[in-house]
Amino acid sequence: VELPAKDVDGLREWYRFRDFPHFVEVYVSASRCIRSAEDIELIAREFAEGQKAQNIHHTEATYTARTIENYAGIPWPEQREALRRAVRYAREELGISIQFILDIVRGDPPERAVEIARWCIEAQGDPVCALGIAGIEMSTPAGVYHEAFGLAREAGVPVIPHAGETKGAESVWDALEATQPNRIGHGIRCLEDPKLVDTLREGQVTLEVCPSSNVCLGAAPSWEEHPLPDLLNEGLLVTLNSDDPPMFGTTLTDELERAVRTFDLSEDVLYTLTLNAARASLLAEAQKAELMATIRREFAD
Repeated sequence: VELPAKDVDGLREWYRFRDFPHFVEVYVSASRCIRSAEDIELIAREFAEGQKAQNIHHTEATYTARTIENYAGIPWPEQREALRRAVRYAREELGISIQFILDIVRGDPPERAVEIARWCIEAQGDPVCALGIAGIEMSTPAGVYHEAFGLAREAGVPVIPHAGETKGAESVWDALEATQPNRIGHGIRCLEDPKLVDTLREGQVTLEVCPSSNVCLGAAPSWEEHPLPDLLNEGLLVTLNSDDPPMFGTTLTDELERAVRTFDLSEDVLYTLTLNAARASLLAEAQKAELMATIRREFAD
């Protein structure tokens, strides 16, 4: 696999993202390095071990199966089996749960999106929990994929779109209207439209806020100028998330620690953010109640 640098310093410079298309270029180059289903299982196992080390009990991670199929030639059934093995390892050996959100990549034809929706339906709960949509915002409006979203909803598969990071409030409106989500990846640009803020608050739509991603991709000038405090002050449902941890040199723990240092967040706010994540999870109600009880107990300790 041809890489644009021959040493660590060169690769580090390559990871200074100029914009979202440059991020996609790096992401695709990394994806090309995956050659087999065993590679997928190894990466997923190592990811699970990293989650366990951070005391993360449950993870719902975005996974772009279409990219791996396109660039590594591994068909979805083989990918699914590799992910299932890793999920079983996480559950039986590490005592944590992981599920995956399969996403549509904006720009793909609608029939490809329908195929991905069918993958989600067939694999619901094993190991897929939702259908997503990602890629370059507004390059293709979410409504283009209405058939895929309709199939998912009819089958009881939630839809969780990415919107409102590199594009403004119009991107969030587009995602809301096309997917009827209970969560939105990012969504920070909603603050540009007071009516949208009201709609998100009244609809109890959770925003998965990823500060390091926002800073690296230019959606926020710096951590100090990140709109997280404004989102909280507006009474919006917010969770802290890591987006692509290796791509942005972060972890979920890093995001929490840096948010505390930057914004002087209290333990009560951290508790609320963590409970928000549990409430917004796609776990069955009994599992969700158990997770929330664990969080309450651990914060009390």
